[in-house]
Amino acid sequence: MPLKLKLLWPFLVTLLLPLVVAWFVYPNHLPPSFGTFPPVEVPGTPGFNWIYFTVLAIGGLAVTALILFPKLFGFQGATPAPKPTPTSFPWWFWVGAAFMCAFWWLMWSRSTLFGDLVYFSFSPMWWGFIIMLDGIVYARTGGKSLIRNRPTLFIISTLFSVFGWYYFEYFDYFVLSNWYYPNGVTSPLSHATVVAIFLVAYSTVWPAIFEWYTLLNSYPKLVARYQNGPNLPLQGSWLIIGGIVVIAACVAWPYPVFWGLWIGPLAMIVGQLMRLGIWTPMESVRQGNWSPAILIAVASLFNGFLWEFWNHGSEAYNPFNMSGPIAQVNPNYWIYDVPYVNIIHLYSEMPLLGYFGYLPFGIFVWVMYIWAGKLFGWRSDLDL
Repeated sequence: MPLKLKLLWPFLVTLLLPLVVAWFVYPNHLPPSFGTFPPVEVPGTPGFNWIYFTVLAIGGLAVTALILFPKLFGFQGATPAPKPTPTSFPWWFWVGAAFMCAFWWLMWSRSTLFGDLVYFSFSPMWWGFIIMLDGIVYARTGGKSLIRNRPTLFIISTLFSVFGWYYFEYFDYFVLSNWYYPNGVTSPLSHATVVAIFLVAYSTVWPAIFEWYTLLNSYPKLVARYQNGPNLPLQGSWLIIGGIVVIAACVAWPYPVFWGLWIGPLAMIVGQLMRLGIWTPMESVRQGNWSPAILIAVASLFNGFLWEFWNHGSEAYNPFNMSGPIAQVNPNYWIYDVPYVNIIHLYSEMPLLGYFGYLPFGIFVWVMYIWAGKLFGWRSDLDL
């Protein structure tokens, strides 16, 4: 079988299996509101459940302990590499910071001083942040960054990000809208304009996480602390089987297995890449070097804090005009409707336990990029 076909078939299974299972689960053979874009709320989500919350909380605490105290889990660490010599911030750091601050103010203030520009503020704010973050990496590493040293990766990851995030929007339909976009259907903008705004916003996901990873990777002690750890005996074939089971289960029982959309597709793609001898962060985990996997996961988590912070602030209140009306002007604003655990919101629409979903998501971001790199022939490591 040609390599490209070996790469394609598990990905196609992740797309087709939910449709097959949904055919038998739903009277109309598809989940409610399937295909509506942007995704909308699907009523009927179960409320809080102490047992479910406690089980997930215990798992979350275990993962937190592993990240914060790796020696408790058998990590011996390694001798850190020499610390890079820092340099001054590049010019694009200041340009990015200016864009970020200007559009952050615009999005949170809901100001119409610049007309309809307020509706488009989400993506320029994020691109300003990404470019600023690249400048921080440049300064920390002595003149190396994705923009400076890996411009092709930066551009390809931007384009791939649009496809990559829509892949997860597709799975969101099958878990009955764990997240949805209330302003997407109430915006005074045309539907075509809203769709364009969303696609541009999707382009920020992969570059942002990759920038965070390169920043974390610039701390040699942080890289070294997750090396020489336990060898996790992952087997590609079993990961594929497990992924199929999890995907099918999260479609058949979308409420109790809602977390499956972050685990099932990841297991399938990682499993096949392992079988083909293609490196992923999970291959390093098999060999006791957890650093790539943990750092990309934490990169996603750090980025997630900003996603949720800026998202919540765009609608929660008007900090620049406390007596003024609360205008709903951010089409990208999202709300979570997660079963059983949708409590404890710390200046965020995301429930506290939901943040743990950013960890496997970060790994999948890189894994998908590696998979696509092998399929289309581009370099997929994140070295500077």
